Amino acid sequence: MKETSRRTVNHYQDHAQAYRNGTWDHDVSQNRQALLSAIATQGPVDILDLGCGPGRDLVAFQALGHRPVGLDGCAAFVEMARKQTGLTVLHQDFLDLKLPAAAFDGVFANAVLFHIPSADLPGVLAALRHSLRAGGVLFASNPRGQGQEGWHGQRYGCYYSWEQWSQRLEQAGFDYIDHFYRPTDKPPQEQHWLASLWRVTGSE
Repeated sequence: MKETSRRTVNHYQDHAQAYRNGTWDHDVSQNRQALLSAIATQGPVDILDLGCGPGRDLVAFQALGHRPVGLDGCAAFVEMARKQTGLTVLHQDFLDLKLPAAAFDGVFANAVLFHIPSADLPGVLAALRHSLRAGGVLFASNPRGQGQEGWHGQRYGCYYSWEQWSQRLEQAGFDYIDHFYRPTDKPPQEQHWLASLWRVTGSE
């Protein structure tokens, strides 16, 4: 496992319960609904919750009647999510994803892809694109920035502007759907999160 993954995952492993306690009640329903609204498929859909953490959004997708699968690099989160939901939760390093082809209608990547070093992002995006069916949707939400990259304590982070982020997604073969900033009820200078939606229009 690369050092960036090892240290970042270890941070979450060491603070897993505190992280669960601090984030479980965060309202990201707008993000979940944005993904579901962009998926053209009617009825229950297959969703990969990338970086699912303790399982908060798995619970929400499951309650809506969908078929979510979790994935996280932190063993403590994987155990929590499995116990919370009874769903399939994969334990994989984000830099070494092994995902089935065309298995999902949507990928929900909420507050996770910014941990990927910029040099490794193309490979991760390729793996996610490979896992999506034709017409499938990737939702990503990341902290905003101007291209800063490096360590913040024990966690690695990349902080893209919209222009930088959109260029990377387009280079990875995704087609733009929409983007917005969160929290939506705050003035621009306090909207620290960039959310975006992308579609796979062709088959692999």
